[in-house]
Amino acid sequence: MTNLILPFANKVALMANDDYVGFTFFIGCMAMMAASAFFFLSLNQFDKKWRTSVLVSGLITFIAAVHYMYMRDYWGEHQVSPTFFRYVDWILTVPLMCVEFYLILKLAGAKKSLLSKMIGLSVIMLVTGYLGETVFSGQAAMWGFFSAVAYFAIVYEIWLGGAAKLAKEAGGDVLAAHKILCWFVLVGWIIYPLGYLVGTADGQWYSSFANLGLDMDILYNIADAINKIGFGLVIYSLAVKKTA
Repeated sequence: MTNLILPFANKVALMANDDYVGFTFFIGCMAMMAASAFFFLSLNQFDKKWRTSVLVSGLITFIAAVHYMYMRDYWGEHQVSPTFFRYVDWILTVPLMCVEFYLILKLAGAKKSLLSKMIGLSVIMLVTGYLGETVFSGQAAMWGFFSAVAYFAIVYEIWLGGAAKLAKEAGGDVLAAHKILCWFVLVGWIIYPLGYLVGTADGQWYSSFANLGLDMDILYNIADAINKIGFGLVIYSLAVKKTA
């Protein structure tokens, strides 16, 4: 037991009282854990056709909680932004968030082609973002452009494309939930391309973003908690209404 506790304690000891970045890593980790427990423990109260949606919500926050534990410890030991762990988290959780659109629209006639499109676009968005931010940082603008195209393709699909049409056909609670999720993607996710611009600004034409004085780790941590837990609560609310 001592061997398990001491490494954790050592990492905590490295954090200063005014380490607000480390504080948000702790808060993000605990918030994601609590949300996962809430979603998993509520599964039995829903009809079978809605359990998968709530289960995916729990998986999203659970995966994020595990990665936030790694990111918290990495930050505590190195005081360096855990870019690698962030992208590992995102490459798992963001496609699952896109899956939620398919799941709530499935009863309205959504086909697997929509699922494949949403997952494919999200993977392209994240892989190109990672390459531009780490591997090919000298070509960050080009890779960021590809990532942005994939992001706006997702936005178009859910706001104006096939997903939007299915949501209108479904109407009622499904349409209302779909619109809220759309706003999460349009407004809540905008923090990620902003962070990309700040993180890759050195030597790029948009280098003025580096002078904004933003601590992107704090903003990322807050945005992750709001987006992922918020996504899940929208799905949970929809499942409650449909089961009732």
